Amino acid sequence: MSSISTDEVDAHHGRYQVLMFLCLSAAIAYIQRAALSVPAAEIAQDLEFADLAREMGWIQSAWYLSYGLMQIPSGWVADRLGSRRALAIFSVVWSLATLLTAVATDFLSLLVIWGLMGAAQAGAFPCAAKALGRIFPETERARATGMLACGMTIGGAMAPVLTAMFLESLKPWAEDMHMDRWRLLLAAYAIPGILWTVAFLGMISRKKLPEASLSNGLRLGIDWSRMLRSWPLALLCGQQFFRAAGMVFFMTWFPTFLQKTRDVSLLSSGILTTVAGVGGVVGSLTGGFFSDWLLQRTGNKRLSRQGIAVVGMSLCSLLIVASYFVRDVNQSIALISLGAFCATFGGVSGYTVAISFGGRHVATVFSTMNMFGNMGAALFPVTAGWLVAQTGNWNLILFLFAVVMAIDALCWAFLNPQGTLFGDDDAGG
Repeated sequence: MSSISTDEVDAHHGRYQVLMFLCLSAAIAYIQRAALSVPAAEIAQDLEFADLAREMGWIQSAWYLSYGLMQIPSGWVADRLGSRRALAIFSVVWSLATLLTAVATDFLSLLVIWGLMGAAQAGAFPCAAKALGRIFPETERARATGMLACGMTIGGAMAPVLTAMFLESLKPWAEDMHMDRWRLLLAAYAIPGILWTVAFLGMISRKKLPEASLSNGLRLGIDWSRMLRSWPLALLCGQQFFRAAGMVFFMTWFPTFLQKTRDVSLLSSGILTTVAGVGGVVGSLTGGFFSDWLLQRTGNKRLSRQGIAVVGMSLCSLLIVASYFVRDVNQSIALISLGAFCATFGGVSGYTVAISFGGRHVATVFSTMNMFGNMGAALFPVTAGWLVAQTGNWNLILFLFAVVMAIDALCWAFLNPQGTLFGDDDAGG
């Protein structure tokens, strides 16, 4: 009896050790992907771009385009190699691409290398989802995905401040070495991913995170026609499309929206955006724990997964609309932050349901869902900008966000997958 108890304790510690590494990888990935945003003007000047906004815009778009297009191929690789091996390969490749970016000489070379970096990072979260499905039981998956989402959010929140501080500290070094400081930044940013890979392979054994057999994996063919015909998969992709479209509002137009509609300063808009982001971080963490607690208490997966997503997205939509009618800036931000909390509180269900529904092909299913999420994230800023350009009314962005989240709630209300997409019972691998 004691040996069984010891094995269970060891397995529990092993699961959360893997989760810690996955959260750290997510934070590193988000910091690396934002490396060009702060020194964008310096890069454009040093590489003699004709137009900062146009050419840096193309470079950033190349990252997201390659990231989105490589979602399904990277998921396919993860399903065949296993999450441990595939994630290590992807981490090394995207870190080396970050390093290569430091030696870019012109627009075309920067465009190609940065696009390669985005393609390599496409495998990060399909691998993570597959790993969580492999090692976590159903009753602990929501909290695990919530913690993974926290790693992403924290990395994204840290990136601008960390990069700005790092650039300042590198200034004397760059002058002594007669180099552009952004090149030193990118070279330095390549190091954490390499060190992470070495530590991950050294500390996370095959016993803690079993790898798929390559020969067996190659026999696990994907029935693509079944994926195209699946109504639950379509709804799963739909909810990710609308949720990602809505949440990208905070990373794109939200500071400008506050400046235009609430007459706040540039600095204040940045601080208030961070406040709203904190609501999202807390929502991801608490939503995962609550979802698992509700599943353990009720045994009802539809209530504990889809149910909290419907409530979370619906409340988010209502709170965002309510914020429009509140004149006090702090009170309005409080409502918006609460809305962000509700959206991420229910949003953890996306990853959790995808892991359960994917079965042995969880990485492929997850990457398909995530590809649609990236499409939504790419379309919202353009649509919002067009709406304001046509009407001159910045408040319409707020209502667009509310409508998007309401549609997301409808997707969740109809989403009720039975079993797994391909009829197998084994999540992960």
